[in-house]
Amino acid sequence: MRLAFLFLTAFAGPAAAQEIMPCDWQASAQSIVESWDENSRTFANGDVRLTNLDTIEPAVGFAYLMVQSPPYDELGGRQCAVVGAAAGIGFAGLEFDSLTAGYDPVVGLIFEVIVNVYDPDTDTAPRRFLNATLNQSTGEMIATVTADNS
Repeated sequence: MRLAFLFLTAFAGPAAAQEIMPCDWQASAQSIVESWDENSRTFANGDVRLTNLDTIEPAVGFAYLMVQSPPYDELGGRQCAVVGAAAGIGFAGLEFDSLTAGYDPVVGLIFEVIVNVYDPDTDTAPRRFLNATLNQSTGEMIATVTADNS
C-alpha cells in the first residue's frame, strides 16, 4: 500500500513540523491507552479512526496519535500512520479528550488535539496544539504543532 506522507518545514508563525510515519512498533495493540472506547474515535462514517497511543518509554516522548484511514489497499485494509513529535520520538503528553474534528472540502478532514512537546533546552514539556489534515482520496497527511495562545 502506498502511503503519502508529507513533512512540513517551518513556515511563518510559531509552528513546527511533526513526524508522520507508517505504523510500526508504536502502533501495537499493547500501546492503546485504556479504556479503548475512550481513547479511540471514528470519523467519516467509520472510515477514519484516531487512537491515543502510550509506548511508556521514553518518558519525554511516549505519546503518539495513530491514524487509520483511506485509501484502502487491494485487500480492503486502511493505511495506518502514527504522528509523533520528531523522528523516532512521540509527544510528552497527549490530551485525547481535547480532540476536535472538522471538514474542509479543499483540504479534507481537520483534527486538533492538545499535546505536550518536550523542550530539552528548558527541560519542560509545554502545552501545544497538534493540527493535522487528512485527504482521504490521496492518503496525504500534514501535521504541525503550534503554541498555545490562550
